[in-house]
Amino acid sequence: MSGKAWRNRNHPAWWAFIVHRVSGLLLAAFIPLHFWALGQALSGEAALGGFIEWTASPVVKVAEFGLVLALAAHLAGGLRLLALEFLPWRDWQKSLFAVSVAASVGAGLLFALNVG
Repeated sequence: MSGKAWRNRNHPAWWAFIVHRVSGLLLAAFIPLHFWALGQALSGEAALGGFIEWTASPVVKVAEFGLVLALAAHLAGGLRLLALEFLPWRDWQKSLFAVSVAASVGAGLLFALNVG
């Protein structure tokens, strides 16, 4: 690859693209797990109760934080894309990526602190 192509991969817009795509893939991977968890209710009260007890483990709490972070990052990336599509371009919009990252991490931390 040429030097210019590699430089573009260090641009904030490139990282915004990567964060949006990776968060979307993570959310898509979560959907089957979510349906499996909902299906535990169909298996009876004991199966659902066991599943709910398992969700109190620290590993699941960390995974919940990751899920909320992915949701917030994907939302922020989607709002960024909408702004790019419908608003006139300004130089200050480069800073929107940093703001969206901060908002995503903030949403994840608020969830993590509330889960305790």
